[in-house]
Amino acid sequence: MTEVPLYGKVEEVLASEIGRGDLNPGDRLPSEDELLARFGVSRITIRRAIQNLIQRGTLEIRRGLGTFVLAPKVSQELTKLTGFVEDMDIHGRKASARVVSKGFVAANEIVARQLGITKGTRVMRIERVRLADSVPMSFDETYLPLDIGKKIVRNDLRVKPIFILLEEKYGFSLTEAEYKLEAVSASAQVAEALAVPEGSPIFRIERTSFTKGGQPIDYETLSYRGDLIRFVTRLARQSLVKGTQPQAVRPLRKR
Repeated sequence: MTEVPLYGKVEEVLASEIGRGDLNPGDRLPSEDELLARFGVSRITIRRAIQNLIQRGTLEIRRGLGTFVLAPKVSQELTKLTGFVEDMDIHGRKASARVVSKGFVAANEIVARQLGITKGTRVMRIERVRLADSVPMSFDETYLPLDIGKKIVRNDLRVKPIFILLEEKYGFSLTEAEYKLEAVSASAQVAEALAVPEGSPIFRIERTSFTKGGQPIDYETLSYRGDLIRFVTRLARQSLVKGTQPQAVRPLRKR
């Protein structure tokens, strides 16, 4: 039997303590020097154990603050249209937001196509960091038609979700959304917003939400930390048995 290396033993001790609640999500890990004194191993052994726990999604380094215990990954179902606050409520996590910027910009080709407007038309852009239990979870870039966007930014977006404002305050019923999801590396801007190293794994979602009549009302790019979330869905297989009628699949909206 292969002997477990020292860093593996340290890793499993810390993982066990986290698993049984000796260290809870949000707790700061003892300093490197404290761990050195406790385990009586080399500094490189401690660092290797901590790095492995970071890769497992158990710990994270917060710049200038230390190493902290993470909550388990959030599993978000892609089966219905929901907002960030609703998603976090399901998991018992407290959602909040930090507004990075808001203001008018000229719609580029992608934004114009998604909102069904002419390129160069002024739209409202809102950039926010979304947090769960005070941990940065995603960086959201939202584009809204100008007349709607002007109304939205009058509200306190740190506590008021845009979806809720659109539906409950301004009377727009959201009916469906188109999602595009891909794995990317964090750009410098996204990495800074989420307090992760540049190049970290990110789930990037493009989401266009529609109101009645298929009118696009909200286009977003959502950059989720790959170490904190996973997306879950269930797919139905069309029958290939001779004589059966396959279920109709609605084609994607062309743009």
